[in-house]
Amino acid sequence: MNLLPIVSLLVGTATLVLGSGLLTVLVPVRASIEGFHPLWIGLIGGGYYFGFVLGCLVTPRLVRDAGHIRVFAALAAIASSIALLHLLAVAPGAWVTFRIGTGFCLAGIYMVIESWLNEYATNQTRGRVFSVYMVVNLSGLTLGQMLLALPDPAGFTPFVLCAMAIGLSLVPVALMRSPAPAPLPVSGRLTFRELYRASPLGVAGCLLVGLANGAFWGHAPVFAQGRAGSTTDIALFMTAFVIGGALVQWPLGRLSDRGDRRAIIVAGCLVAMAVAAALFALPGLGTLPETALAFCAGAAMLPLYPLCVAHANDHIVGNRFIEASGSLLMAYGMGAVVGPIAAAALIASVAPTALFLFTAVVHAGLAGLAWYRMRQRAPVPQAERMAFVSGSAAATPATPSPLDPRAAE
Repeated sequence: MNLLPIVSLLVGTATLVLGSGLLTVLVPVRASIEGFHPLWIGLIGGGYYFGFVLGCLVTPRLVRDAGHIRVFAALAAIASSIALLHLLAVAPGAWVTFRIGTGFCLAGIYMVIESWLNEYATNQTRGRVFSVYMVVNLSGLTLGQMLLALPDPAGFTPFVLCAMAIGLSLVPVALMRSPAPAPLPVSGRLTFRELYRASPLGVAGCLLVGLANGAFWGHAPVFAQGRAGSTTDIALFMTAFVIGGALVQWPLGRLSDRGDRRAIIVAGCLVAMAVAAALFALPGLGTLPETALAFCAGAAMLPLYPLCVAHANDHIVGNRFIEASGSLLMAYGMGAVVGPIAAAALIASVAPTALFLFTAVVHAGLAGLAWYRMRQRAPVPQAERMAFVSGSAAATPATPSPLDPRAAE
């Protein structure tokens, strides 16, 4: 497979994710330094997901009217400017607006990138292109979070680095010689009623996973900041979470292809509950044990969304998985908007460690629902299932896209 025609696009993707990955952990840490109330930090975290879902809805129409390169350049320029606005307006209400704008811009940029990659891929190479894209995403996110260890998060330098990385991502894309792909289709989505009838666990599972993951991404950097001795410890905690999810997703997915996916979901929830209980009940463990627990938390929590999506797809009649994925992303987004806010109310009344009490309760609910559904319906025969496809390890799952290797089927 020749990757030369899309090297520029992959370089732009890596640069973009590096900047957005740093911004993801920087914003809650800096909000805590500025003395924002936990409820405001929760609203800031939820704002990103609200903007992301909105961007998924609006971007196809923008691309249809203006084209891929213009939309990419415009959204990257806006996102870069928003990163700097955090320095000019240090107020919680303004930061909620900024995160909504960032989520909107990044959703649109990801849709443009994935559309471009899909245009290049063939049915024979789509799986490999998708794999390379996911590796680039993981690498950029990991390096971006580790950048937090370099400058002082209380200064202006980290936001400047975010703005530079996001802004520079448009340079290789603007200089691409390959023609732009066809406009994005304004695709439909399965209604929640249709999808819930086909797979109650798929819809409710994505909603609950959004609650837990949104709360974690919104508040875990602040927890690590309060417990850690340096920004390096914060970066290690969050990076371990991402790497844990990235390493375990594929083997868990392959295992779920051979057995009952719901059993894997229950097992993941139980591990997430155990890790959350340890972080909540055992204060002062130290950097190394907490980093190891963050790795385990990522290994348990991050595969749950693609597992719920795969379970829902097993029950979809006809080749409508992209439409289903759009609706499931909406369910995840709704949960991720509410999760940071709900967790903030608990954190404000208890302690920062109450974040893990919240995630434990949510995962307990998901485990109970999956166990109940196992008693109500037999698993789909293996020959009739769609293969598991790993999801993004980023703070928000990838946008529904025909780049998904299953589109070849």
